[in-house]
Amino acid sequence: MPLHPVFANALEAGRRAGRPALSGSTVEAARAFMADSAKALGDGPPLELVRDLTVPTRAGSVGARLFRSTAPAPALIVYFHGGGWVAGSVAGFDALGRSLATRTGCAVLSVDYRLAPETPFPGPLEDAEDAIRWAAAHRAELADDGAKIIVGGDSAGGNLATVAALALRGQVDIALQLLFYPVTDCDFNTASYREFAEGQNLTRADMQWFFRHYAPEAMWADPRIAPMRADLAGAPPAWLGLAEVDVLRSEGQAYAQRLAAAGVPVQVRTFAGLPHAYARWFNLVDAVDVALDDAAQAARAALAG
Repeated sequence: MPLHPVFANALEAGRRAGRPALSGSTVEAARAFMADSAKALGDGPPLELVRDLTVPTRAGSVGARLFRSTAPAPALIVYFHGGGWVAGSVAGFDALGRSLATRTGCAVLSVDYRLAPETPFPGPLEDAEDAIRWAAAHRAELADDGAKIIVGGDSAGGNLATVAALALRGQVDIALQLLFYPVTDCDFNTASYREFAEGQNLTRADMQWFFRHYAPEAMWADPRIAPMRADLAGAPPAWLGLAEVDVLRSEGQAYAQRLAAAGVPVQVRTFAGLPHAYARWFNLVDAVDVALDDAAQAARAALAG
């Protein structure tokens, strides 16, 4: 299926404006672009509670934002935003946090983990692990005393969520991994990487640019960066919402297959016509609305199960 017209028009508008590819830009420009795009994508729904707080970590502390539509909440989603480990922020993903809280009925803790290149691997991952541990220990005040823990994220945030979930096996009981188009490997020659190497909102060169900022190339195959190469036995159940028009599609599908082969319950959805980073577009694209509702249904099912 071709790229959805709304995304195709946005891509063409960027070309006409002469906007450089991420890999031809600077870290500062990439961060500014993500922050500016959040304004254009619109606001999330109003909530009963939105509160900024501080999460202690082994390196000090990081900021976070709590979203809650109901009190008490049956679960707490600890969420990590996308941005290639380099860009993105809780503020830039505020609308998505609000939307997930409203759709799922869960509390959502969106974590402002430290970014590369100022804080390369394993710093962001350590922040993710520590945030999940802290959230689980403080679930009573964040959601409810009996609240289940869900981890989630998109793109590089999905990578941090799933790698942290693997690291915390046996330490934190995680009911579900909610992963939008996660980075799961460092193979830049998969079918989708070949198909969408150029001309899309995320290219092969862009992903290599992100990887270079996150870690030395010799470390890219480390299972803590490329969980495709990890032992997945005992991982929490997972829902993967992939994008058809995305360099990461093939590795997301392969990761779902590896989870299933390891005995992990997994649902994988590949949403036709959608590109990488679709999740924040729910105000503008009906198909994204469908994808977020599917994720919310998976969260509710995990709680019921």
